[in-house]
Amino acid sequence: MRIEGNVALVTGAASGLGQVSAARLKRAGARVVHVDLNEAGVSDGDVFVKCDVTSEEEVQGAVAAAADLGRLAMVVHCAGGGIAARTLSRDGTPHSLVAFKKVIDLNLVGTFNVLRLSAAQMAKNEPDEGGERGAFVMTASIAGFEGQIGQVAYGSAKAGIIGMTIIAARDLAAIGVRVCTIAPGTMGTALLRAAPASITDALVAGVPFPRRMGEPEEFAALAQHIIENGYLNGEVIRIDGAVRFQPK
Repeated sequence: MRIEGNVALVTGAASGLGQVSAARLKRAGARVVHVDLNEAGVSDGDVFVKCDVTSEEEVQGAVAAAADLGRLAMVVHCAGGGIAARTLSRDGTPHSLVAFKKVIDLNLVGTFNVLRLSAAQMAKNEPDEGGERGAFVMTASIAGFEGQIGQVAYGSAKAGIIGMTIIAARDLAAIGVRVCTIAPGTMGTALLRAAPASITDALVAGVPFPRRMGEPEEFAALAQHIIENGYLNGEVIRIDGAVRFQPK
């Protein structure tokens, strides 16, 4: 998939992994639609669409804005978030069902909502020389493989994205749209780097090599490679320095 001359839609683009991914695709020659609830991290002159990824109407609006720019052929979906809560707290209180559903809705349902509506637009593209109409990069987490104590909602949502990957790739093969997922480990976003050193040092200590947090630019470079490498499809790729989360 050629980036230059095509349109990319990036969710969660106002901060963190989405912000860096949007900037990288822009440098590579894409016209980028920045999708987020917050415009504060979006540069002047960029196309911004305020959008709740769980809303059908708002995502349709974001996709339409991308299609207005040209051939929507790339999506990097980074919008998401989580909470910390045990299935049963120490005092015996069950996990809030409302909170659990909210995390599932934001991460898993939101991902599927953006995927399905973007794919519908990509299906209208003329295929390129490789037969491709589009590429979709989803964001999971290594918590979807070995979630820690307190990550039951977030880990379940990310596990759902991991499970969705091969199915979506097979579903969309008929129209020439590839689907892959990146599962990051401990990434050094501005939010995490602002945490106390006692927390960040503990996280880094468990990483075999290199013993540091991942750089958001490394995530963005992988997203770009997935888009450009036409034989990557249906794959979940961990980017984590070989760390495997322990229970806590």
